Amino acid sequence: MHKLMLKLFIPMILIFSSLTVYGAEPTKPFIVCIDPGHQAKGDGKSEPIAPGSGNCKARVSSGTAGVGTKKAEYVVNLEASMILKQLLEEKGYTVYMTRESHDVNISNAERATFANNKGVQMTIRIHCDSIGNGGKTGATLLVPSKESRYTSNIYEPSFKFASVLKEKLGSKGVKVNGIFERADMTGFNWSKVPVVIFEMGFMSNYNEDRMLSDPSYQKKLMEAVVEALDTYKEAL
Repeated sequence: MHKLMLKLFIPMILIFSSLTVYGAEPTKPFIVCIDPGHQAKGDGKSEPIAPGSGNCKARVSSGTAGVGTKKAEYVVNLEASMILKQLLEEKGYTVYMTRESHDVNISNAERATFANNKGVQMTIRIHCDSIGNGGKTGATLLVPSKESRYTSNIYEPSFKFASVLKEKLGSKGVKVNGIFERADMTGFNWSKVPVVIFEMGFMSNYNEDRMLSDPSYQKKLMEAVVEALDTYKEAL
């Protein structure tokens, strides 16, 4: 009798073990699009600022440049973005880049459409700021407008991530000027996925301009982005 029960019991263990192993769903990687802002040569041809809109803006500009370093914004944006890509991939994220070189011509609408087609769960657009007031400093976070018919459905997750990123940057001693909604940005209005613009700082300020070209400072900023994505992802 004992031998019979043992013969029946062992196969049952194997069956349940198999169910445990093969029944478990693998964790799907979180998909991120990084959009390093601008490119070497701007394209002044116009494109609609939103699907079906009669309002148009230039397809893409080359951005600003450092007041002291004279370094082009599009270069700094890509440097920081490549650091972010590496940090995210090391943590198991799936990462798509809108560009990995400067000699491209990709409009803001095309960048948004690229992310849409990849089915990403968050787009992070990396930029630097510039203003006539050379004393202005700090990072700024931009999100789609909650009132716009083009972006109302992606406002909430975009704002949630921006809020977490603001907190993570602050914990690293980075000044954040705030989170601001924008309804006039082509890259937002064409996006069907959550998206945040991270203006890392002001290239019009001599000190911040220098910092933004420092790889260690770039890494500090991008580590905050990774920490924010970790927190955002865990809350889903």
